[in-house]
Amino acid sequence: MSNDFSPREIVSELDKHIVGQQDAKRAVAIALRNRWRRLQLPEGLREEVLPKNILMIGPTGVGKTEIARRLARLAQSPFLKVEASKFTEVGYVGRDVESMVRDLVEISIALVREERAAEVREKARVNAEERLLDLLVPPLGSSATDSSSGAGNASSIGFGTPGDIGDNPPTTDQESSRRTRERIRQQLRDGRLDTRMVEVEVRDKSMSSLEIVSGSSVEEIGINLKEMLPGFLGSRPKKRRVNVSEAWDLLTQEEEQKLVDMESVAKSAISRVEQAGIIFVDEIDKIAGREGGHGPDVSREGVQRDILPIVEGTTVNTKHGMVKTDHILFIAAGAFHVSKPSDLIPELQGRFPIRVELEALTKQDFVRILTEPRGALIKQYMALMSTEGVEITFTGDAIDRIAEFAAVVNERTENIGARRLHTVMEKLLDEISFDAPDLASKSVTIDDAYVNRMLADVVQNDDLSRYIL
Repeated sequence: MSNDFSPREIVSELDKHIVGQQDAKRAVAIALRNRWRRLQLPEGLREEVLPKNILMIGPTGVGKTEIARRLARLAQSPFLKVEASKFTEVGYVGRDVESMVRDLVEISIALVREERAAEVREKARVNAEERLLDLLVPPLGSSATDSSSGAGNASSIGFGTPGDIGDNPPTTDQESSRRTRERIRQQLRDGRLDTRMVEVEVRDKSMSSLEIVSGSSVEEIGINLKEMLPGFLGSRPKKRRVNVSEAWDLLTQEEEQKLVDMESVAKSAISRVEQAGIIFVDEIDKIAGREGGHGPDVSREGVQRDILPIVEGTTVNTKHGMVKTDHILFIAAGAFHVSKPSDLIPELQGRFPIRVELEALTKQDFVRILTEPRGALIKQYMALMSTEGVEITFTGDAIDRIAEFAAVVNERTENIGARRLHTVMEKLLDEISFDAPDLASKSVTIDDAYVNRMLADVVQNDDLSRYIL
């Protein structure tokens, strides 16, 4: 986990991607910094300090999810986004709440595995090179069958005879083989053999493991039959004929898997989940409410009670080991249009002590969203059209007008926040996007008049705007 960022620096990094919402940014910045502070405490006290979970309240499309996602990327933490409405109470068919922890562990495993693979990639590539050379120039003493199963020896694949290597003939067969191998190695590194075809053995893992159902969900227990019955249903070698370039990549990946200790990866991944994991629970307002037991329908309050122990701190059994959730940071979010935070069960409310309200976006916010962030919409569309050789220029008046239209449509119909800009921009650039490959003039200026021509009629017609924008 990164510990180089102060809360002010975290907010500054978030500002590069998200417009406004300073209260929410401050809250997550403090929460992230508190994690680092906790790790500096003595071990006894460290376990007592629990994360202060955050409840974000605000309409859709104002940046709740993006703030959490960018925060996790900044902290290099395992991050999972789930929707509370996807879970069901224990006893009903559907996903149980513990699956969110299992999913987070799988994400963490992938992160750690990639980090470890990057550390050994150079060594794996060297090992793969040696295996590839064995295919191109079979070692002395290999059988004729072995030689024919690869690409053949140096002469058979067109590299010339050993006598062509130097002015002086080799003194022994071993010296001849060594010189030929070094010559092929250089050609391999120079890329001159990339199109040659070789036959490689790769592992077919299609039947290497089997999930066995036990309990309430498929994820509960995963048993690897390869460990139970060695050789039975294990990964089987499969021969493939590919070019040298692809063979090198395949063999490098195989060597990486050999060099990476998966037991160590799993242990490190679980530790990272427990100490730095972030789970973003969206649409928590959809399970707010307290039914009085009216029939056999899935109880929203029941889902809340199932989520409660995960947030409070419990131990979840995963196929990689037991995972404690005490120090996972939970960020919940919801629009709370119909319900309100006080409709959540009191125990769950108490587990989200930090509440921040995100503001609805205004026209000026839309102008900033279009232009300021690193991946601003205007920059995206300019880059997309440049691939066709078309240079698009937006005037300041045009950007103001686009923002105004988006704000008006959000007021008249459902307020979907910044997502409205995607719809408006697609409609605005419909003609250019379609005609871009055939345009005679490769320079297009989008001004106020162009925006009015493309959008004014749609926006003014309420019925039409409901369908199109």
